[in-house]
Amino acid sequence: MTYKSEIGKFGEDFACEYLVEKGYKIIERNFRKPYGELDIIIMAPDKTLVFIEVKTVRGVKQQTSDTISAEEQLTMAKLKKLQKTASLYANHRIELINDKKGWRIDLLALTIIDKSVLVNHYENI
Repeated sequence: MTYKSEIGKFGEDFACEYLVEKGYKIIERNFRKPYGELDIIIMAPDKTLVFIEVKTVRGVKQQTSDTISAEEQLTMAKLKKLQKTASLYANHRIELINDKKGWRIDLLALTIIDKSVLVNHYENI
């Protein structure tokens, strides 16, 4: 396993624990198709179907101009693939969609600093 994949797996595992603590129910992880991947699929406490994109970086205490944040790792191209994949998933799993709540895509941006993790949860990106 490469360093990048180890950080990614840690981030996704951490994200699942974080989301469960917040009252979300994990439906599926690492849904992969040729057209894209969904990191985590969850049901929010309010019954909204949520597709979670997890971006994890090992941070430094002070940002520099060449430091890329977890948020900056989500490019427009990646977001478009996420939207397409989420839409196709939602259309095939219509029974998971609450008529009043629908579905959304969230970003969990994780920054590992020393032995702690800074979590930024962006809803409906």
